Amino acid sequence: MTANTPLRSSLAGESLLFAGRLFTHWRRAPTVPTQALLFPTFFLITYNLLVGKSVVRITGTNSLYGLVPMCAVAGAMFGALGAGLTIIAERESGLLGQLWMLPVNRASALTGRLLAESVRTLLATALITAVGVGLGLRFEGGWFAVIPFLLVPVLVAVVFSMAVIAIAVRSKSSALLVWLTVPSITLVFSSSGVPPVGMLPSWIRPLIPLQPMSPTIESMRALAQGGPALWPLLLTVVWALGLGAVVGPLAVRGYRAAAESAG
Repeated sequence: MTANTPLRSSLAGESLLFAGRLFTHWRRAPTVPTQALLFPTFFLITYNLLVGKSVVRITGTNSLYGLVPMCAVAGAMFGALGAGLTIIAERESGLLGQLWMLPVNRASALTGRLLAESVRTLLATALITAVGVGLGLRFEGGWFAVIPFLLVPVLVAVVFSMAVIAIAVRSKSSALLVWLTVPSITLVFSSSGVPPVGMLPSWIRPLIPLQPMSPTIESMRALAQGGPALWPLLLTVVWALGLGAVVGPLAVRGYRAAAESAG
């Protein structure tokens, strides 16, 4: 190897570098970890203390088995929304274009961002689950169910992050991402995470299983309770693959266009 031979690194290594850059940014400006962890944890503890016993008395079931998955998924989505705001700031400052001009694999910046979102969601889900265990959540089917339980929100985070990226790179301001919070909250809280479907108004019951968050939360509930989790897990994967096939190409093309125009 001569001195003029360019150094080559793998896509995986470059993605790790970009992911590490995001983690450094999040440590210095912890808006994303706050949205991903503090808000759902606060909601989990508050809801359980205020109405947890009432739900058990009325329904005969512990609300933690739906509440913990719902908070974990909500944290994944809110964290992705916070991370989307950083993309807008990077594009406006020209940093997105500068990173695009680096002699690295073109896909590494985007894959590094998705990797950082995945790790953030995994850590946040683990902490939220630990709080849930402290409040009384038990994995009745065995502790082997913990691994898929923690990975389900990661799958949600990756797909939702691609949707956020597709919007953020085209958005003129952060207003659109702020408004995206409303349907995100609606999707999470209109699932079967807190109230049993049978207790909801009759007109909304048929709609609950049709939205993507319901099989996601039901799969995590089944994993914790030791029930049949295969069908809701399959539905979750189908939803993720279907949505990913739509928003993934939009995110890639939008990110490339925003980076090249910023450069």
